Amino acid sequence: MPELMIELFSEEIPARMQLRGAATLERAVNKALLDAGLMPEGVKAFAGARRLSLVATGLLARQPDRREEKKGPRVGAPAKAVAGFLKSAGLSSLDQCERRKDKKGEFYVAVIDQAGSDTAELVAGFMPDIIAKFSWPKSMRWGASSSDDGDLKWVRPLHRVLCVFDGEVVDFKIGGLAASDKTEGHRFMAPGEIQTRSFDGYATKLRAAKVILDTEERKEIIAGDAATLCQAQGLELVEDAGLLSEVAGLSEWPTAMIGGFDEKFLALPDEVLTASMRGHQKYFSVRDPKAGGLANRFICVANIEAPDGGKAMREGYERVLTARLSDAWYLYNQDRKISLEDRVTDLDKVTFFEGLGSVGDKARRVAALAKEIAPAVGADPETAARAAILAKADLVTGMVKEFPELQGVMGRYYYLAESGIDALPPSFEARSDERAPQDEGSSKSAIPNNPHPEVRAQRASKDGKKAPTDQQIADAIRDHYKPAGQDDAAPTAPVSVAVALADKLVSLFAFWRIGEVPTGSSDPFALRRAALGVIKLLLEHEIPLALASGICSKHFVSGLGMHAHSPSKESQQDAEQNTLLLLLAFFHDRLKVYLKDNGHRHDAIDAVRTDSDGNLQDDLVLIVAKLTALEAFLKTDDGANLAAAYKRAVNILKAEEKKGDLPDALIVDAGRFAEPQEKSFFAALCDAEAKVEKAVASEDFEAAMTALAALRAPVDHFFDKVTVNADDAALRANRLALLARLRAGTARVADFSKLEG
Repeated sequence: MPELMIELFSEEIPARMQLRGAATLERAVNKALLDAGLMPEGVKAFAGARRLSLVATGLLARQPDRREEKKGPRVGAPAKAVAGFLKSAGLSSLDQCERRKDKKGEFYVAVIDQAGSDTAELVAGFMPDIIAKFSWPKSMRWGASSSDDGDLKWVRPLHRVLCVFDGEVVDFKIGGLAASDKTEGHRFMAPGEIQTRSFDGYATKLRAAKVILDTEERKEIIAGDAATLCQAQGLELVEDAGLLSEVAGLSEWPTAMIGGFDEKFLALPDEVLTASMRGHQKYFSVRDPKAGGLANRFICVANIEAPDGGKAMREGYERVLTARLSDAWYLYNQDRKISLEDRVTDLDKVTFFEGLGSVGDKARRVAALAKEIAPAVGADPETAARAAILAKADLVTGMVKEFPELQGVMGRYYYLAESGIDALPPSFEARSDERAPQDEGSSKSAIPNNPHPEVRAQRASKDGKKAPTDQQIADAIRDHYKPAGQDDAAPTAPVSVAVALADKLVSLFAFWRIGEVPTGSSDPFALRRAALGVIKLLLEHEIPLALASGICSKHFVSGLGMHAHSPSKESQQDAEQNTLLLLLAFFHDRLKVYLKDNGHRHDAIDAVRTDSDGNLQDDLVLIVAKLTALEAFLKTDDGANLAAAYKRAVNILKAEEKKGDLPDALIVDAGRFAEPQEKSFFAALCDAEAKVEKAVASEDFEAAMTALAALRAPVDHFFDKVTVNADDAALRANRLALLARLRAGTARVADFSKLEG
């Protein structure tokens, strides 16, 4: 069957936009074909440095004839309604319509027969619109304004449009460009024109012209060649999926080569080396498995096969990288001259956010909260507070200003160096001690054990337990941003957990206090991610921290240095409490998403999020414990049957409430029981209430569910033998009170009314 082939050939498309562009093209063309009644067997798009390509297979040569029915107004409708209907249907008279009947009477129906068009005509009709309305994150506008089609917006200047259907060029124009059957090969190695009218010929001729069409194939070539080059020297490639995708988008004919740099630069932390190579040069790092750290090698990817085997290019790559690493070396040593503690005062000069003070203010708020959270996570309060006050200090270092992605990482290295703890690979001294760079005018090693005087004094005044404390602080400085996303691991060390929790909570409290909250899809301050981080930390470490009361409420209400603007103390307190409740609701929304993603039932989640009074619970660990027990309970026969009986009881109560016949006071009077099933139900209910109360108080929700399970048989017998809506009003009220007591008793554990099925 015929195929459709399209290529949009332009100047270099940024690598980060290529796959998105291919997906947009594939989606738009597929939709246009389906809307036209053409049912392609397959539509696949490809992206490269200078082209978006697409092939659609299994198409009909001509669109099928179609019949469309359009329902019109009732017979006898006003003339204006009839005229509007005829115009929309493209008809001139009601004589061209059919008359049909339904339950409401007779109405007009326009039956429109449409002859199918040639597929090539349809493509010529929708392709200019797809190209003109193509969505890019950023676009350019170029071309002469006097051209017939005006200026064309595209990610980069568009040079050619190839469009062929069933071996023939599809005739259309866009932005002064006429569709053709021609494209171009590699810019440098095969810059000539290529003519093709089939996709197989297109892919084959491009490969011959040094262009590999498929992104995944380019990635496989790069990864395979890079691994081979490393293995030849006894090294390992440091895998980097993001960088691999980027360099695959930068090259049409990827050629991997291995280069090196002076071993002296291995004195820098591995993260600095990787940031310099990856961020500036798009090089892959290489690991030395014997040394335990990075090797003084790198993998680069060229977009050309050089006649000299890449010797000149390699030398150029090495020369540029040496300059970059020299800059990093300078920044690293300049940063080391000032301790992190001395840099804390510089944070006061950096604005956190308008109305929220400086970054220094935030650091002090985090330290205050971390100190109080510490006992709940098993951390030393003073250690947690010190780690928190130093956690942001590396933001004002030269290295982090150059490489923002190293925030926290560099703080850890600097603190360990100040504390006299070696953070470099254990084999570093053996392999590079003689070649370490020197500070200007100094003959000493560039990584001296030269901590700040205050740190030395503190170390001298402590016992042998100081080193572990320093390590805890250093790790907390590095890890306090974690988890940075849903797939990021949460820190496990107690001090790190305390500081990470405090940092995220302070940010959330602060932005909620001034009303800067996420709206719809907009979340400029990554507050959803911060809330998810809090949830992961609390749940993975089972930390019983109340989010709207206790420690958190105290720190929110005090403002941690922020000032409220309410006109009176009472209104200020009301506003603060309302804001805390809104923040708690936000946490619940994030918690529900998190739990659903982890396979929990959405109705069971809703059933455990509130307390017996219907208020949102602010202890997330407690919620999950109840959820786990509830889901296990509902999988048993007793649980499923009790849930069904509960719904029956609640439905009876709701029906009476709706009729207005429910007594004001629903108090069970044991002396009014007329049936033995009432007595056994009440006795079982009293026993279950006592057990549930005790179990809930000790947060033993499995025991609470077991106590509720004992109600299954008495409740079943009650409904089988007892008529709730008895003729005797007093008897009826007493039985309704029993059902209300059942509803209240189960609410201590979960809201069974939220359960479905």
